[in-house]
Amino acid sequence: MGKLRRSLPGTYASWLKAIPADRATSLYLHIPFCRSMCWYCGCHTTITEKDKPILDYLEVLHREIDLIAETRGASFNVGEIHFGGGTPTIIQPEEFIQLMQALRSKLGFAPQVNTAVEIDPRRLQPEMAAALGQAGVTRASLGVQSFDPKVQKAINRIQTAETTLAAVDNLRANGIHAINFDLIYGLPHQTVASCFETVDQAVAMRPERFAVFGYAHIPSFKKHQRLIDENALPNAAGRHAQAQAIAHGWWKQATGKSVSITSRCRKTSWRWRSEGRLHRNFQGYTTDACETLVGLGASSIGKFQQGYHQNEVPPGLYASRVSSGELPTVKTYRLTAEDRLRAEVIERLMCDFHVDVAAVAAAHGFDPLLLLTHNEALEDLERDNLVQREGMSVRVDDRHRFVVRAVAAAFDAYLATVERTYSTAA
Repeated sequence: MGKLRRSLPGTYASWLKAIPADRATSLYLHIPFCRSMCWYCGCHTTITEKDKPILDYLEVLHREIDLIAETRGASFNVGEIHFGGGTPTIIQPEEFIQLMQALRSKLGFAPQVNTAVEIDPRRLQPEMAAALGQAGVTRASLGVQSFDPKVQKAINRIQTAETTLAAVDNLRANGIHAINFDLIYGLPHQTVASCFETVDQAVAMRPERFAVFGYAHIPSFKKHQRLIDENALPNAAGRHAQAQAIAHGWWKQATGKSVSITSRCRKTSWRWRSEGRLHRNFQGYTTDACETLVGLGASSIGKFQQGYHQNEVPPGLYASRVSSGELPTVKTYRLTAEDRLRAEVIERLMCDFHVDVAAVAAAHGFDPLLLLTHNEALEDLERDNLVQREGMSVRVDDRHRFVVRAVAAAFDAYLATVERTYSTAA
């Protein structure tokens, strides 16, 4: 098995240098600042009403870009960029344009680049929407969560449908038409009825995709979640009903048909799933097939053929490392051949709800019995009729797709050996 450890000097640098010149590379940039705290948030972010901490951070981020370019010693082939947070659009329009210019000139872009930005519609000004269009942003991911005022008050995020629509209109006016909405189920005071109402309002704005998440309540890890009334949270059955309401409501409005899924998108993304072209990384579902992901900014995670890396999480430690001329990686995880096998099996289950274990194992040079024999968790799921075994294939029953995480966990070799903090997310 691979090993998680503090980064050894030169490990991450050697991975950067080893990327083949023609390999498509993705970038993830983390902007860890917001103006106010949403109580459901599980991200690494800092609340600030002042601009100086943000400006200081951007200065360090530019220096990290320089360090990566110097370490690489050659151009990358960047085809995908994702700005996450926090609230990436908290920076000023000219600062965003300068950041994109630095990425292009110092790291090197492929002929065609897809750039996605996470956006808080409450904070998006027309000037910033114009800057995003000018910088070549191709996709905007808007946080919506719920349009129910009672739910919004309970999570400290007041956001009207009118505010969201204004952001959508500003983005489209600047050439950004690939728009997706983030919706969450399992929030305090949320109901099946309010989920249907949120979907009704959201569909009217014609987003290209929906990303649907279950609220992860982990107050021991995220202390601000203690401000949420646990008595107002739905039970497991309620969460499932809400997830189904969102999926059913959207799909029926979009196609006139019923469907039983927990998270999907418009027809193009549905086709990607049916063709096995949907992928999943630490950010969630994606159509980005890049094998290499370089993470920039505090807490960011990257993926290489050799394994994973993560930068220092506290912005202060991150800045200190970069300012001293060091790449700020704090952890690396070197993948083994078995890790890669298990990762593909889990990804296909999460994306397709079905995996041919024999075919995947053969592609990786393994006997499929390694994963299927003495797999008590999988056997329990099969006895409960939650999964179907067809020879050496595993399929999640259509009625029980909400348990796909549990099915995927049956193939995770680390769950039984690594102490973890769990949430109530399904």
